[in-house]
Amino acid sequence: MTEAVPLCRLEEIEDGEGKGFVLGSGTARRELFVLREGRRLWGYVNACPHAGTPLDWRPDRFLDAAGDHILCATHGALFEIESGLCIAGPCKGDSLTPLPVALDEEDRVWLLEQPSEGGSKGVSSS
Repeated sequence: MTEAVPLCRLEEIEDGEGKGFVLGSGTARRELFVLREGRRLWGYVNACPHAGTPLDWRPDRFLDAAGDHILCATHGALFEIESGLCIAGPCKGDSLTPLPVALDEEDRVWLLEQPSEGGSKGVSSS
């Protein structure tokens, strides 16, 4: 059964930026991030498809300087925000793992399913 997990309120994600989250702990620990443009949201697993390393170069810093693409801090790969497709770098043609996120009528951001089996009991922002 799929469960929705509350992540944060919309205003906690700066418009045109992203926010990272950690679900669970130990072997069930999963990292993800949500990007915001106005009221549009995109969620992804925080792992580069090339080596599995986190994408953010500082906590909650997922975008390049222009704010046009997701940037892998390890290899400099660039990904499209809307699709997660890598357009430059060692994993060109690969994609980030998308996660379904939604905004409710009270401006709460939700993860609509767990990123892996085993689930999580807690959520924290990075």
